[in-house]
Amino acid sequence: MQTIGRILAVTTVAAAAFGLGGCGSDDSGGTITSTTADSSAAPGQTAPAASKGRECTADDIDVQGGFGEAPQITLPDDCDPPKRLVTEDLVPGSGPGAAPGQQLTMNYALVTWSDKQKLDSSFDRGEPFELTLGDGMVIPGWEQGLEGVQQGARRLLIIPPDLGYGAGGNGVKPNETLVFVTDAVSVPRG
Repeated sequence: MQTIGRILAVTTVAAAAFGLGGCGSDDSGGTITSTTADSSAAPGQTAPAASKGRECTADDIDVQGGFGEAPQITLPDDCDPPKRLVTEDLVPGSGPGAAPGQQLTMNYALVTWSDKQKLDSSFDRGEPFELTLGDGMVIPGWEQGLEGVQQGARRLLIIPPDLGYGAGGNGVKPNETLVFVTDAVSVPRG
C-alpha cells in the first residue's frame, strides 16, 4: 500500500465523527481560515511543549518552488503550530473552485510539524493523487482545506491534529500538526 493511503485515508468512523464543514474566505480572496474549534491533547498524552508566545501563520512557512515543482518547505522555530486549519493559495489558479462531489487530481508534499521532516510526496513518486471531494476518503483537513481550490493553484494547508489524525496517529506521531503544499492539477470546469 502506498504511503498516501496511510496518510490521507480516513475511516468511515473518523469521517462521521469529524463531519464536513465549509471554509470561510476573507475578502482578499487569499487566505482561507476555518472556524473549527481549537485542538487539544488527548487524555493520557504528554503535555504540549512550552509555548513560544504566538501561533504561526501561513506567512511563517517558507515554500520554495513553483506550481508543478516539488516544493521545499521550511517550518519556523519561533512560533507554535496553529490550532485551526490555515489555508493559503501560494500560486493562484483559475476557473471555478472545487466543490464537494467533484473529482480532483492533486500533487502534494507533506512535512510533519514536530520534526520538520518531509514524510510523503506525490511529486517524488511522479504520481498525482485523485480524490472525490467530500466523500470521506481523505482527512477532514483536506476535505475542508481544498474546497474552493482552482485548477493551477498551489495551496498551503496547515492542519491541526483534530482535522488530521488526532491521537490515533495513523502513520504519524499522535497529535501531529501536518503541513501540506498541494498543487491542483485538475479541477472540473463545470
